[in-house]
This record gives sequence, C-alpha cells and structure tokens, in this order.
Amino acid sequence: MNILIVGPSWVGDMVMAQTLFQCLQQRHPGCAIDVLAPDWSRPILERMPEVRAALSFPLGHGVLDLAARRKIGKSLAGQYDQAILLPNSLKSALVPFFAGIAKRTGWKGEMRYGLLNDIRSLDKDRYPLMIERFMALAFEPGAALAQPYPRPLLQIDPASREAALARFGLSLQHPVLALCPGAEFGEAKRWPAEHYAKVAELKIRQGWQVWLFGSKSDQPGGEDIRSRLIPGLREECVNLAGQTSMAEAIDLLSSASAVVSNDSGLMHVAAALNRPLVAVYGSTSPQFTPPLADQVEIVRLGLECSPCFERTCRFGHYNCLRDLKPRPVIDALERLLGSPVEVR
Repeated sequence: MNILIVGPSWVGDMVMAQTLFQCLQQRHPGCAIDVLAPDWSRPILERMPEVRAALSFPLGHGVLDLAARRKIGKSLAGQYDQAILLPNSLKSALVPFFAGIAKRTGWKGEMRYGLLNDIRSLDKDRYPLMIERFMALAFEPGAALAQPYPRPLLQIDPASREAALARFGLSLQHPVLALCPGAEFGEAKRWPAEHYAKVAELKIRQGWQVWLFGSKSDQPGGEDIRSRLIPGLREECVNLAGQTSMAEAIDLLSSASAVVSNDSGLMHVAAALNRPLVAVYGSTSPQFTPPLADQVEIVRLGLECSPCFERTCRFGHYNCLRDLKPRPVIDALERLLGSPVEVR
C-alpha cells in the first residue's frame, strides 16, 4: 500500500506526525509512506524510519497558485492508494484531488467537500491531543486508539553528528546544556532572556557548557542571553541560533546532556531525541501538545489568564512567563539529572 501524507507547516507538528506514520506501519505492515512537505522538513523526515521519501512542496504557507498545485498533483497520479491530509485548509486538499488518489482522508476543514472523499468530523473532547487527531486518521472512523500511544523517535547517524560537531568546533568534553529560547509562534511563548541566562550561569559554574539553538530570527535573543553572562562564563556559551541547518541542529541537540526549551518545534525535536527536557509553557498548554518522552519536566505557572493561545499577551504583561522565575526550572533540571544545582 502506498500512502501520501500532506504534511503540516510547523516543526513541532511534523515531529508529532511520526505517531501517525507509526500507526500506519502497524496497520499496514511494509506500506510505503511519502510525505509532501516544505523542504525545511526534509531533515526531520529523513530521521524517521517509517517514511520512504520526503517530497518537496515548493509553495510557501498560504500561497494558492492553483496551476502549480495541479501540476504537482498530476505528477503524482497513479502512485498512491490513499492520501492523508494533516492541515485542515482547502489548499492542502488540492494536490491529492488533482492526483486522482482513490481515498483522500482528512478532518472536515475549509469547505473541502468533494476534494476529500473520506472526510471526518473531529470530536475535540474525544481527541484532545494533537497526536490523537493525527493517529485517528490511520484508522476507520470511530476506531479506538490503542494505548500506550507511540512516541516520536528520531534516528541519528553518528557520522552526521560528528560532522556537525567538527564544523562548529564543538567538543563533548564537558556536558552540554542546550537552550532553545525562541518560538516562531510569538512572544507569548518566549521565557525571558534574563531567566535563561541565570540557568546558563549556574550550569556553567558547575562545569557545563551551554549551546543556544534557534532560527536566524532567534540569533539576537541568543546574544542577549550571552551578554548577561560575565566574562569567563560567556566563553562557555555558544550561540548557534541561525548558524546551523535544521539537520545540524537535530544532530547537535542529540548530543545534549539536558535541554531547556520554550513550547516550540525544537522542544518536540529534543523530546523525539529522548534528551532530558525541561519544557517552559506560557500562553499554550501541555494538555494539547506536550513533549512526548520519558525524561520530561513541564514548568508553568497556570495563571487564570492562561492558556490563552495568543501570540502576544492581550494584557501586555506576559506574567505567565515573566513571573516564572529560574528556580522552578533549576529544580526541574535537578530532578531530571539526579544531582543538586547550587544557586549562587
């Protein structure tokens, strides 16, 4: 059985989509799963053994370009038995329709009647988790999801990891604390730089090194964290934000002894690498998209106004993050690592 997946547009969602791929392989052993997605997702998909191929989708988020979608669809005609769509947009349903794929499965979304012929009505109470909404599409409507649920697990090539370490002149002589202070979603997901800097300072004083990860837009935030460290400590903090490819970021994160991250795509990557992880939540909720791994501590204040799921704070104070001081995160690291962290 050949299955085409129309992939999501966010890093974290793509990582969580591996649970769907695992369910499909369980239900249809040996099936071929190809994922149509933006090029940035290729390094993630290449580290998922359930996926046969990552197919490049050249159109940016929100771009219609009907002619291009028709051309892509026609190029895929006759190759697949089923298409499963993870986005809920009308645009995402066009390529499978133009490809003439016999079974086109997805949740009811933007007027997709006719484009989909296996259209599902989502019961949000039955499937509160994002992964449940993904996994349910592997089965017939109404089918129970067997527990325990599968978890994303990215596979790393040691040679690729060594190449990334060499390129950036990094060493594993000292344990690595990876910090992921960015979040493409918006400011309401970003724990303040001064709090990250305090955690970095404490670990460096313990003999650790700190690596900062993120996209190019996160590079200034990384420098803000470094600038808050005194000389002598600052040299043990490396800002990799905007410097690595996605593939390199994944491989380097797999080398971390522990990770502290906002609710972001890199948080889900760290969880899928099974790194000890402290996840900091502000405007969003771990009840919807929690990191899926064994060694996870979730830290949040749970204010009355959160989760609001807003990109920016409607009150302007961001108290769900600003009032979340370093101590709870440090305590969470201590529990994960099994050793005390001295506060100075």
